Amino acid sequence: MKQFKILYTEDDETLAFLTKDNLEQNNYEVVHCCDGQLGLQTFKKEKFDICIFDIMMPKMDGFDLATEIRKLNTDIPIIFLSAKTLKEDRIKGLRLGADDYLVKPFSIEELILKIEIFLKRSQKNVPLEKPVYEIGKYQFDINNFILFNENEKISLTQREAELLKLFLDNKNLVLKREQILTALWGTDDYFMGRSLDVFISRLRKILTSEKGISIENLHGIGFRFSVE
Repeated sequence: MKQFKILYTEDDETLAFLTKDNLEQNNYEVVHCCDGQLGLQTFKKEKFDICIFDIMMPKMDGFDLATEIRKLNTDIPIIFLSAKTLKEDRIKGLRLGADDYLVKPFSIEELILKIEIFLKRSQKNVPLEKPVYEIGKYQFDINNFILFNENEKISLTQREAELLKLFLDNKNLVLKREQILTALWGTDDYFMGRSLDVFISRLRKILTSEKGISIENLHGIGFRFSVE
């Protein structure tokens, strides 16, 4: 069985020790860094399967670290662990390309469950029946999470790509919020719903120039990806 490798950044030594110890007991290899700058240097030198970042760290905070990581790798799952509880901080983290955001104090069982879910999705190598979709002037390369045309290339996060594929597979149909949340996160939790809104806003912004394509918000019901 493959031992997955985690890059974990946290400046609280006690919390870092406890979290690292629990993850290692669950058969994960964990490389811990005490600040964001060291985390970035380590990421450039070694290969990881998933990243777990604190936000408030010396030298480079978690937001800046995630921004730099996304420049190097658009696919690797990123989870934030933070004492910052404001909705604005959570939304900022997701907009930077994070896949999830857990507020401290967090449950180690919940963290491990989320790690398992993200790793399972990122390790899937099942050939897709239709690896490229046409979206207006764009082509959508599902396998590589890229929207592109002759003049530009837009990298999506794995979660954004999964959401766009779900919409394309159900274009012009109403998808209930709980259907989308269950398909992408395995739960229709309220906070996952807030994350969903962030990803939909980003897709709308990307596709805003495409006439005839819209993501309609049906209040209290869900969304419809419409193509004329």
